[in-house]
Amino acid sequence: MQTTAPPPSRLALYLDLIRWNRPAGWLLLLWPTLSALWIAADGFPGWHLLAVFTLGTVLMRSAGCCANDVADREFDRHVKRTAQRPVTRGALPVAEALALGAALAAVAFALVLTTNPPTIALSFAALAIAIAYPYAKRLVAMPQAVLGVAFSFGIPMAFSAVQGGRDATLAALQAAVPPQAWWLLLGNLCWVLAYDTEYAMVDRDDDLRIGIQTSAITLGRWDVAAVMGFYAAYLLSWAAIGRSLGLGAVFLVGIAAAAAQAAWHFTLIRDRSREGCFRAFRENHWLGATVFAGVALDLALR
Repeated sequence: MQTTAPPPSRLALYLDLIRWNRPAGWLLLLWPTLSALWIAADGFPGWHLLAVFTLGTVLMRSAGCCANDVADREFDRHVKRTAQRPVTRGALPVAEALALGAALAAVAFALVLTTNPPTIALSFAALAIAIAYPYAKRLVAMPQAVLGVAFSFGIPMAFSAVQGGRDATLAALQAAVPPQAWWLLLGNLCWVLAYDTEYAMVDRDDDLRIGIQTSAITLGRWDVAAVMGFYAAYLLSWAAIGRSLGLGAVFLVGIAAAAAQAAWHFTLIRDRSREGCFRAFRENHWLGATVFAGVALDLALR
């Protein structure tokens, strides 16, 4: 006689909702943020800022998952990869998922309050962009660009947290975040376009059927070439900006190692198989970790 498995606990549903068993998502956010933090501080930024930005990244990515699953629940039920998400299958009510997301975002904001006024001001812009992303795919042809801004906003916030003062004026914010920080953001946006296009290539058939716009659909047969171009733009821009900020040979070795990983990703995505594209997406956090290692080692060995 077969027995029915007990339903998952509330905690298990919450952990599933925030993708706790899939850390690649928050690692993709964390590595460029830590790279910016090290660059801004000219080395180790101190335990306080390291804790704030690491925990804040995990919390905000988790909150974003809650908002995204609520916004996409009607679409996700038609996509094989997402049909069993807790909100989509009705295991968690919408209000409960939103409450969890709000609570996680509130804790992240409490961490930001321990920094300085310019960083607190930037956090509101970061939140607005994160909330807008789930709806961008209904309005723009390449919503991954909106995600790119959201996933890169930790960069100016890191500079602001290190270099900002106690003044909340626009002039103080401009002084805390140098132009190079915004260029790093734009370069990192290209990396997000690369890996999230790989992610979108996994679901292209389902997205075409239900009418969602993605970069994989917009780029069409140029998708693989565009992904490689995005990788190149990211790595070349970071190499140039890093050199302008005084980073040296060890940093460039890290960039070269990351470029080798990007070349390997080409072998995974060139035939556009779901398995290859999904693996390339999941392995991207190693590419970001390699760039960070180059930054941190270069600064440590000065």
